[in-house]
Amino acid sequence: MEKHRHFIIHKPWGMISQFVNPAKRKKKLLGDLYNFPAGTMAIGRLDVASEGLLLLTTDGKISEKIRSSKFEKEYYVQVDGIINEEAVEKLKKGVEIGFDGKKYITKPGKAFLINDPKFPLRSQKIRDDRHGPTSWVSIIIREGKFRQVRKMTAAVGFPTLRLIRVRIGNIKLENMEVSGVIETDKLM
Repeated sequence: MEKHRHFIIHKPWGMISQFVNPAKRKKKLLGDLYNFPAGTMAIGRLDVASEGLLLLTTDGKISEKIRSSKFEKEYYVQVDGIINEEAVEKLKKGVEIGFDGKKYITKPGKAFLINDPKFPLRSQKIRDDRHGPTSWVSIIIREGKFRQVRKMTAAVGFPTLRLIRVRIGNIKLENMEVSGVIETDKLM
């Protein structure tokens, strides 16, 4: 039996977290980064406008385990405006968002203000100072509903401008180059 393979990547902005492009959009796919083996799957996804840590594997059991609520997922989020402590407290306690056409209260998590993490600029500029100030918050959750973090920041009045996943469990993005791929013996 062939040994399973695991990968850690730094997904760039504008890339689809899939190997097949169902909508035939002119976007890059994961397979454009590296010659992944057949059967490789993304563990969870990041939407086209999101960046950061993405894990891939050929092992469905590992994928299911990591997608579960056993592991924290941490995001650095640049928001429109100067986010305040009241909004951060709401993010921690859980906020109401829409999911599958229904109202959903997110599970409690962690959130705190952070300084600009100074990530490399995106290939598409977000905006400049003429549009008003921005700020950064770290959001740590154990669930992952569709576009959850974006919906959470909007629910507290601070829409997301840039979203970067920096950690899953104990695996961190740290100094990985954008579009970088690391093959590893195990993930968790």
